[in-house]
Amino acid sequence: RPDSLVLVGVFGAPRGVRGEIRVKSFTGDPKAIGAYGPLVDARRARVFAFERLRGLKDDLLVVKVTGVESREAAAALTGVDIFARRDRLPPPSEDEYYHADLVGLDAVTATGEQLGRVARVSNYGAGDILEIAREGGGETLLMPFTRAVAPTIDFESGRIVIEPPKEIAGEPEGP
Repeated sequence: RPDSLVLVGVFGAPRGVRGEIRVKSFTGDPKAIGAYGPLVDARRARVFAFERLRGLKDDLLVVKVTGVESREAAAALTGVDIFARRDRLPPPSEDEYYHADLVGLDAVTATGEQLGRVARVSNYGAGDILEIAREGGGETLLMPFTRAVAPTIDFESGRIVIEPPKEIAGEPEGP
């Protein structure tokens, strides 16, 4: 959906006394977070416009948010996730996906067996992980998001084909 939200960053600690605040950017080019128009919180209750931004290091920026004039006002934003509307983001390149586009897809095996639904895409440092909520509840399946494990993504039909690695599928290892 064009008006769906995509997580693009999170506010960190205040910087200085004039309302500047750190932002951890999740965009490919960290400074691009400032190019996606007004940003919002998860409930769309608050709108954030950046008057200026500068790089701090790596994916960390320092921004001045319109209307945030004091250290206290900046501190009140600490930990708030920042979202952009999906239709304001550039299209992903081939073999790239926005996590938000994967969430909600039906996860099925190559033979059509229903595994569940993609509930979240996480990254704990070793690559993206698909978190698949099982149909009848129970333990969430965690699958590495690789071409080998997820060879087919069909947004038209709302499905992602999952081929679990042998060690996950329960097949014995060895020759």
